[in-house]
Amino acid sequence: MVQTTPQITKQIRIEATPEAVFPYLIDPQKLATWSGIEADVDPRPGGDYRVTMMPGTIAVGEFVEVTPYSRVSYTWGWEQEGNPIKPGSSLVEVELEPDGDATILTLRHSGLPEDAIGDHSGGWDHYMERLQIAGAGRDPGRDPWLDAPGS
Repeated sequence: MVQTTPQITKQIRIEATPEAVFPYLIDPQKLATWSGIEADVDPRPGGDYRVTMMPGTIAVGEFVEVTPYSRVSYTWGWEQEGNPIKPGSSLVEVELEPDGDATILTLRHSGLPEDAIGDHSGGWDHYMERLQIAGAGRDPGRDPWLDAPGS
């Protein structure tokens, strides 16, 4: 019997070329426009990935692969004390594929505990919608999650 690791897979179409979308995955200012309030990244294999998504909610990992205009992957986890998803314990892979003047972006997040798949899938839905707007060169606006109770 083959065992499979649960993973999240999301796909969006962005109205911009891969060359225009790629910086939104590796440039700290562009990354923060859709995925958080601050990003500190060193986009090279072994480089740091650290995004403050909301005050006190910090995603931490390390870049595994950075192939301009086509692929970025990094390890992922939460910096918060006691969170079972430790930095480096899961993997996010993003692929960009040209589609005429647009880009098909496919995101896979693997290595999460099974009981975390639902919450993280909903989180990726939220952030992929914001990336779809930002990657096309538009302003996604203030993240409404920043104004949610408890954030």
